[in-house]
Amino acid sequence: MLEQNQYTEDNIRSLDWKEHIRMRPGMYIGKLGDGSSPDDGIYILIKEVIDNSIDEFVMGTGKTIEVTLKDKTVSVRDFGRGIPLGKVVDVVSKMNTGGKYDSKAFKKSVGLNGVGTKAVNALSNYFRVESVRDGLIKAAEFSAGNLTSEEEQTETSKRKGTKVTFTADEAIFKNYKYRNEYIIKMLKNYCYLNTGLTIIYNGEKYFSEDGLKDLLAETISEDDRIYPIIHLKDEDIEIAMTHSKTQYSEEYYSFVNGQNTTQGGTHLGAFREAIVRTIKEFYNKNFEASDIRKSIVSAISIKVEEPVFESQTKTKLGSTDMGPDAPTVRTFVNDFIKNKLDNFLHRNPEVADLLLKKILQAERERKELSGIRKLARDRAKKASLHNKKLRDCRVHLTDAKNPRSLESTLFITEGDSASGSITKSRDVNTQAVFSLRGKPLNSYGMSKKIVYENEEFNLLQAALDIEEEMENLRYNNIVIATDADVDGMHIRLLLITFFLQFFPELIKENHLYILQTPLFRVRNKKETIYCYSDEERRDAIEKLKGKPEITRFKGLGEISPDEFKHFIGQDIRLDPVLMDKATSIETLLEFYMGKNTPDRQEFIINNLKVELDVIE
Repeated sequence: MLEQNQYTEDNIRSLDWKEHIRMRPGMYIGKLGDGSSPDDGIYILIKEVIDNSIDEFVMGTGKTIEVTLKDKTVSVRDFGRGIPLGKVVDVVSKMNTGGKYDSKAFKKSVGLNGVGTKAVNALSNYFRVESVRDGLIKAAEFSAGNLTSEEEQTETSKRKGTKVTFTADEAIFKNYKYRNEYIIKMLKNYCYLNTGLTIIYNGEKYFSEDGLKDLLAETISEDDRIYPIIHLKDEDIEIAMTHSKTQYSEEYYSFVNGQNTTQGGTHLGAFREAIVRTIKEFYNKNFEASDIRKSIVSAISIKVEEPVFESQTKTKLGSTDMGPDAPTVRTFVNDFIKNKLDNFLHRNPEVADLLLKKILQAERERKELSGIRKLARDRAKKASLHNKKLRDCRVHLTDAKNPRSLESTLFITEGDSASGSITKSRDVNTQAVFSLRGKPLNSYGMSKKIVYENEEFNLLQAALDIEEEMENLRYNNIVIATDADVDGMHIRLLLITFFLQFFPELIKENHLYILQTPLFRVRNKKETIYCYSDEERRDAIEKLKGKPEITRFKGLGEISPDEFKHFIGQDIRLDPVLMDKATSIETLLEFYMGKNTPDRQEFIINNLKVELDVIE
């Protein structure tokens, strides 16, 4: 026993930079994932490379960035100053090496720690960097962070700038697949935040003249706006806002130094407070904050000197100050809103009147619902104590500061057998299960009142903790897990209808997914293959030869907990529910849940694998 517990010099080991990144990738890029979620690691790799090119644009060089994706290989080419040729290898392979330590040059940059491209290098099985300066080109290639070739400086006629090409390592990112929708959204955000910048992605150009106003114009249709988009900007801050005619909850897009802070932070909190305070003072009425912000759709971008984020992936701002010897974030945002928004409302009385009517309408609706909401909350609290609809995960008990971990997942299931299998096979640390009783109600065309009156919806809303505001969302991934048959498809549509009708931000912000489960099990004495389509089944039969045993799964309840571990673990397959921005929510709901019953039935029968216009 003594020998086993010895602690000597032999137990101490130092990892070099690339070994540490590959062993602990989550510390550098957040979760790994397979590309089904926009915050999966493969997109963070692209972002880390583009961030460097954006910094060149901010410094006044390189107005165009070219991004290409082909067969999982990504290439980013900018026309900035180019990496100093003598440091090309060091910049992508030596930790804490970079140009952003000179705070004068990059004082409002996103990446200040010199880690970004090193992480991309270490996590790629192929990585190439080229730099062009003063008519000379220098290039180097790596694999898993190891230098494989270094080319001598040679003369070139190419334009100055930097080009990085990489292929993410499938040994780390298993079965990954890039989704164009996520990449395009990322690139559009870069353009909104850097007016005058052109990004060319696989030949398609993206450009923005009006910044956050363009973002909101694409987010909310003109017909759905209570009043025209208010667009205000100054040095280091820009906002855009309107209110929706049809949306119930608040919707925010927030950015710091060009980084999309999807989990908000001090700047978003300050913005929400400032909106309320300014509007109360403008109308000289003590409105409820929830009435002012109900149905708001807005965006805020600020630039902070040497920002502090709460994670390496920079999704939440932790900084309380704008920088050394600068005001607090709260004071800076509040003073801007108080001055600019107040002036705007005084100069635009027609907008002020429309906004006032919206607030008063929200006030009336809140008062009408107040009694129902109190009863619903009491029922939800009682239900959470006395039934087993929600089997929560441990992440909410152990990480009070960050209850919505990137890994936290809620499976919504139907029926005791399916929920039982998932509950027994899930990862209790990060995966929770909510069990529906029968088919959900078709909520199409109904008011928010139904969410409180219907027990299933009320308890689901309470489980997600999204009644008051989306920032409280307890799970990063909400996964609908139903059978791959007509009834299962219908349940999916009913749930999607519920979220579209009352909480569309869950879909817009990429939190909603469909769980793919196998249709067939093909096995012989040596090997078992799970198949998600007829094509995979045929390939499996051919691979196993002979006459393998073939099982057709009719429902989730037929899959044993031991087998289910394969489908909700590392090899989980998720289909994100994505909205086509060219189609309004009203149009989608009318088609999928309106009165066109024959069309919908035909659609369900023909699309059992969830190939919807809103789902990819």
